[in-house]
Amino acid sequence: MTLAKRIIPCLDVAGGRVVKGVNFKDLVDAGDPVELAKKYGLEGADELTFLDISASVEERATTLDMVRKTAEQVFIPLTVGGGIRSAENVNELLRAGADKVSINTAAIARPQLINEISDRFGNQVLVLSVDARRADTKSGFEVTTHGGHQSAGIDALAWIEEGISRGVGEILLNSMDADGTKAGFDIEMLRAARAVSSVPIIASGGAGKLSDFGDAISAGADAVLAASVFHFGDLTISDVKKELAKAGFPIRA
Repeated sequence: MTLAKRIIPCLDVAGGRVVKGVNFKDLVDAGDPVELAKKYGLEGADELTFLDISASVEERATTLDMVRKTAEQVFIPLTVGGGIRSAENVNELLRAGADKVSINTAAIARPQLINEISDRFGNQVLVLSVDARRADTKSGFEVTTHGGHQSAGIDALAWIEEGISRGVGEILLNSMDADGTKAGFDIEMLRAARAVSSVPIIASGGAGKLSDFGDAISAGADAVLAASVFHFGDLTISDVKKELAKAGFPIRA
């Protein structure tokens, strides 16, 4: 049985509001996270990703209260990321209503965290968020941290392979080169990641027009994530699903 391809709106939250910028800079307000989450749930989103983008930079935990309020309004899987540093943080988020957690900066600082979370909760709850960009590394891609502002000094493909070996169940691949540009997903990066990944890949960064979503799936994405095109009404989830169905991809109606 072929699994349906998933459409995932992403809520980047800072200071209690959904924000969006280009390459994580020049952020503009895109609304209230709980209201937007509810709207996307009703519109047919397959999942929802909630990233507290200022948590790691400000060295604090994700806002549990906002996760609780969001979980009360949506009845689709909810992934939460930002500021997760321990298995206990994950426990708190799952209790607050998250279905999955996304880790990034803390896992780079201490890769053993992946094993600890996966061993305790199972790999189905763990998404490794990889903010990658082109660089002079073995694969041509490197990992960045702090919202793409700092190089982690790690080859992106090697990190994906290590994350999978340690127990992540999914890769959220965010192209920092394409993020917020609306110029299309990073097909070259996606293909490279697909070649080394044995777990599902969520493509992120660059969605601008309907055909971009099918291009990402053709390049190996199991799910496509987008933010600004949904927040500002350029495209609807229903538009994307119709386009994918027309192109012959399996989707949930």
